[in-house]
Amino acid sequence: MGGSLLEQAPDILRRVLATGADVLIVPGGGIFADEVRKIYAEHGLSEDAAHWMAVLAMDEYAYYLSDRAGIPLTPMLVKKKGIRIILPYEVLRRQDDLPHSWDVTSDTIAAWMALRTNSRLIKATDVDGVILNGRLQISVDASGLNGLETCVDRALSNFLIDHGMDALVVNGLIVPRLEDAILGKPAVGTIINGK
Repeated sequence: MGGSLLEQAPDILRRVLATGADVLIVPGGGIFADEVRKIYAEHGLSEDAAHWMAVLAMDEYAYYLSDRAGIPLTPMLVKKKGIRIILPYEVLRRQDDLPHSWDVTSDTIAAWMALRTNSRLIKATDVDGVILNGRLQISVDASGLNGLETCVDRALSNFLIDHGMDALVVNGLIVPRLEDAILGKPAVGTIINGK
């Protein structure tokens, strides 16, 4: 759940809850991580400190989402029935596999969690999908995103390739698209092919 959806996220999540699907919500960093970026730029934090502060920012967004949408939090990365919001810091402090850099944000963290739970990866954000040369891409090879500035973080493409995973990027503001994606129906968005 992208941080860009902060204002609308509680309503979106209540509608996702109504689908009855089994969903693990990985919160973005949003405005909470933006503050960490600002402190990093202005005060010269190390990559390591900035990484953990940004992951804690994801936890802040998780608490916000849980409080506003009435969805339980979990510190455990396990598949369960129903919808839950993960506390990324709790999980990553126990198993720290990802590089500590601004190239790795909640996108790659969500991919890592999808890999660990053998789940599909759906990124809900505030755009229709990956835009290249001014056009929405229905499908794109992950390798084609290397070095480009898009709606996903810079590390995601290589992570998908390295682990043979795909990702779907959908506009969470258009909730029926997100509901379709969660239910495994065709959904407007971008499939990032890493397989």
